[in-house]
Amino acid sequence: METLKTTNFELYDIVVAGDEEEKASLKNVELEGWVRTNRDNGSIGFVEFNDGTYFKNVQLVYNKESKDYEVLSKLKTGSAIRVVGEVKFTPENKQPFEILVNECELEGDCEDDYPLQKKRHTFEFLRDIAHLRPRGNTFQAVFRVRSVLSFAIHEFFQSRGFLYVHTPEITTNDGEGAGNVFDVTTHDTKDPFSFYGRKVNLTVTGQLHVEPFALAFRDVYTFGPVFRAEHSNTVRHASEFWMVEPEMAFCDLNDNMRVIEDCVKYCIQYVMEACPDEMEFFNNFIDKTLIARLNHVVNSEFKRMPYSEGIEILKKAVKDGHKFENNDIFWGMDLQSEHERYLTEEVVKGPLFLIDYPKDIKAFYMRQNDDGKTVAACDLLVPAVGELVGGSQREERFDLLKAKMDEMGITQGLEWYLDTRRYGGCRHSGFGIGFDRLLMYITGMQNIRDVQPYPRTSNAIKY
Repeated sequence: METLKTTNFELYDIVVAGDEEEKASLKNVELEGWVRTNRDNGSIGFVEFNDGTYFKNVQLVYNKESKDYEVLSKLKTGSAIRVVGEVKFTPENKQPFEILVNECELEGDCEDDYPLQKKRHTFEFLRDIAHLRPRGNTFQAVFRVRSVLSFAIHEFFQSRGFLYVHTPEITTNDGEGAGNVFDVTTHDTKDPFSFYGRKVNLTVTGQLHVEPFALAFRDVYTFGPVFRAEHSNTVRHASEFWMVEPEMAFCDLNDNMRVIEDCVKYCIQYVMEACPDEMEFFNNFIDKTLIARLNHVVNSEFKRMPYSEGIEILKKAVKDGHKFENNDIFWGMDLQSEHERYLTEEVVKGPLFLIDYPKDIKAFYMRQNDDGKTVAACDLLVPAVGELVGGSQREERFDLLKAKMDEMGITQGLEWYLDTRRYGGCRHSGFGIGFDRLLMYITGMQNIRDVQPYPRTSNAIKY
């Protein structure tokens, strides 16, 4: 009988969605992958098998009459195997099919101290074995969704005619003007910055470098790693993370917010359609409100509220007896997550764009409003998280931008950035999505260390 070499994904695809002719073609199959569990009852044994191509396992069945019973009965969790067996349809069981094993070859045995046994492991424990945790259910789901979400980002922008720009990781500026950067040096003890002939650092944003491309190609985006040298030991901060940063010419703040809303809704819908099993897992085991919450966002109109109005609402909440950890609410403050969540969860009961922030708490490149106090900025706030996306209309007026940069002492070295205002500048806008935080929001995972393959945080690096 002819043997078909196949995968978990292909088997489920044919059994669940294939026609009768395709199902009839499934006779003998060959699979290669890893043992999740092995249970031998004496007369019959069951192996939970996964090859990494699909979230669901395939059940392998064997008995004492099986050709390689001695190999099968001794398989350990984590072992790599190749099996040949007969497909048996089992619609009356939990699994729609199982494989009755005829042959089994042990490709790679697993030692007895393999740490991923059949029991619940804490995320803290799993972070310490980042090279093995992708084999567990939660991280199989996390990293498959991470891959799909990455593709969704590209699909969204590419389908709308955006140009993908690879912005540099090594730069001479800190982008935000905050100074929290990683310097890039050589081992030259006399002059560690001799390689480039000047001080350079890892980028904190691709925005400044992608803006000139918007003024040539109109709609562009960059999507890559950025670095912040902040000692923020929180569940939301890492020193290396990925940013999605589009930039659009002839686009004002309102246009910008429309693109943000479309992008967030698109990404959520894309993942929910492409990863139904993973999303069901997250809803069952990570956050039982997840799917309902995401559907609410997708079906909501994103409200808009000026920062000043938000401050007055928060002041009234404190006056009426609401207790924040920080009850000192005043105009000009940088809102905390608890304040953002109150506005989105208790006031508008849905996604909210907070706009027109005080200029003193926002980046130098944001367009100053006519009131002289605020800038044309927006933060997208969502229930359960707070800020998810930040954006602004950029300051296209040369004199105002230069005055701000001079005031901050950052003009030297950024003359090229000012050139974009001198040579055919126009109104333009953009935004930044912290990709890892978006992934946390879509999966319900609570710690950024659990959505990154090898997280980078202060005082903790092993791999």
